[in-house]
Amino acid sequence: MNKLLELAPRLAWLIPLLPLLGAAGIALRILGGHDKGDLAEFPSARIAISCTGSALLLLLGLDVLAIVMGVPDHVRSGVWFSSGSVVLPLSFTLDALSLSIATLVAFIATLTLQFSRNYLHREAGFHRFFFGMCLFTAGMLLIVLSGNVALTFVGWEMAGISSWMLIGYAYDRPTASINALRAIVTNRIGDAGFILGISLAFIWLGSVEWSDVLHANQLGTLSAGLLALGFVVASLAKSAQVPFSPWIARALEGPTPSSAIFYGALMVHAGVYLLIRMEPLLRQAPALMSLIAILGLLTALYGYFSGLTQADVKSALMFATTTQVGLMFLACGMGWFTLASWHLGLHASWRAWQFLASPSYMHLMGGPTRAAPSWLRNRQSLYTAAMQRFWLEPLSDWLLVRPTRQMARDVRNLDDNVISRLVGLPESAGVPAFLVASGEEMNRDEVVRGSGLAGAFLEWLALKLHRFESRLLFQGGNSLLSRTLAKVGTYLLAMENLLSQPRYLLLLIMATMVVII
Repeated sequence: MNKLLELAPRLAWLIPLLPLLGAAGIALRILGGHDKGDLAEFPSARIAISCTGSALLLLLGLDVLAIVMGVPDHVRSGVWFSSGSVVLPLSFTLDALSLSIATLVAFIATLTLQFSRNYLHREAGFHRFFFGMCLFTAGMLLIVLSGNVALTFVGWEMAGISSWMLIGYAYDRPTASINALRAIVTNRIGDAGFILGISLAFIWLGSVEWSDVLHANQLGTLSAGLLALGFVVASLAKSAQVPFSPWIARALEGPTPSSAIFYGALMVHAGVYLLIRMEPLLRQAPALMSLIAILGLLTALYGYFSGLTQADVKSALMFATTTQVGLMFLACGMGWFTLASWHLGLHASWRAWQFLASPSYMHLMGGPTRAAPSWLRNRQSLYTAAMQRFWLEPLSDWLLVRPTRQMARDVRNLDDNVISRLVGLPESAGVPAFLVASGEEMNRDEVVRGSGLAGAFLEWLALKLHRFESRLLFQGGNSLLSRTLAKVGTYLLAMENLLSQPRYLLLLIMATMVVII
């Protein structure tokens, strides 16, 4: 039993690895061309469900072991990155908070995958969906279980990438692509805050282990606040708090199961979990906790009033989720971290069920949706603001999305018009200016085309040689060049005839022998 107690916690790395292996297995099936037809759906779904379910069983075993005998709060399984003085251990946190939330994550993910197997039957992106869900599950488990900030960031990015992937699930629709862009651009701001927190932890503490970061009593109030601020910005963006709220309402472009697990149950709570994990550090920065409380209250009001004007089930549920997560931030800002953790677990379970059942709600509805309450409609200004979602979405597009799209267009133009020309990559065929100016575009050889600087030069040289050959050598006429070439040809032919006669050939041989002697 003692050996089991020592061995089981050290196998914690298997928990996020199993869904990641599931994603790798599905990716290999896609790359190998084994994703065609109805019969190919069952193996991909089975891989995803089996890997996630195995992670759930491991977590349940750890839960039982922790309750009966207790497990160490912090375990180290090796080193996953080392460069000079920077060493990042492969460590995991197995306290009551991480084990309970990780079990909830694995349980909801397994149920959602089981639900998705039939819900997405014969969808064009069936295998892509299960790949993204496995990647997301691995990322969420890393966020919850990782023992250091850097490993948490790895999971943070995995969850963000899979979220972007599934928002743009129907990538052939411009709306889905734009909404995926909204989500990933907004979350990149939070990622920048996360990186700032990691950097400050390295500089000031020399360690990124959660145990060292959270109990850095040597830091003053200002330093602790600056260190925590980066992680708070990441939490605000990931959990769609004001001013980062607009992206989450647009994230419902993805399939219903991904909406349930991402924005109803799990990923939207990742920011709340991060705040609860940082409780000791946040208590050293009361001004930052006040800011968290204010933004949480504003988000709750934003979600409440905007949700009253929604006419479809999923949007109403999404704004209800925004309201509840805002209340969790308010609780964290007030110092009620235990209340926030209970609220997180209960809300994630309830909201996942509601999102998964939302298609049935729409089929069961026999009439129009309920109108906004009369007290809101009678206040015209407030009603208009709620209908427009307080104009946060156009403001967010103007500040974030439009500049990003413009930058992408500029980069593409640079690539097409400069980079491709320099390296000689294929590009759209066009008539060069010098051909238009000289009138030679009509004589252009359609078989040989050049691109890039080198290609353009060779094409120009080939055209010039072709012109010389076709207009001077192979065309008849009485031009001076033609007459000269004909006369030279006559002389050469006469010389060849003379040298072919025996006497001249013998004379040439004797002259050669004299030169040699």
